[in-house]
Amino acid sequence: MNKIQKIVLLGLPGSGKSHLGNQLASALGFGFIDLDAQIESREQTKISTIFSERGEAYFRKIEHEVLLDVLNQEHQSFVLALGGGTPCFFDHMDLINAHAISVFLDTPLQTIAQRLSTDEVAKRPLFAGSNHGELILKLKSLLAERIYFYEQAQFKIDSADITVEQLTALLFDQLARN
Repeated sequence: MNKIQKIVLLGLPGSGKSHLGNQLASALGFGFIDLDAQIESREQTKISTIFSERGEAYFRKIEHEVLLDVLNQEHQSFVLALGGGTPCFFDHMDLINAHAISVFLDTPLQTIAQRLSTDEVAKRPLFAGSNHGELILKLKSLLAERIYFYEQAQFKIDSADITVEQLTALLFDQLARN
């Protein structure tokens, strides 16, 4: 596995992209990149502030630029955790699949709702102020809007019960074939 490898994790907010991604990167000896953290670093502010002060269209433009910058890194193997909506704009799935191995972390909505504590919900612009029932409804709506894009990933994994060891074994197998 001397070849540069890029693995991109996608799925709904709370599906485990950052958590599993960080562990997976460590297990593979790759760098870990969180796209939202890259955006916040570039803009010197939180995602929620970008949404509230500049709007979603501005955020998606910056997100696109940062994604291009990350995917065009030629000399680094990494695991990239996307924002939940990233695959749905600017033909991102075509771009991602052309530059990386894409993995859809398909997580049951109840599992996501359990993972998102009240503090976590407050940090996420799409869910701010939602109670449990509202959160489930918003997740269902988001999944309905985004599933077309998520299903374009090269792998689909139920991340509710997967361990990083299982995910690593699956991806090692795929990487060995490339």
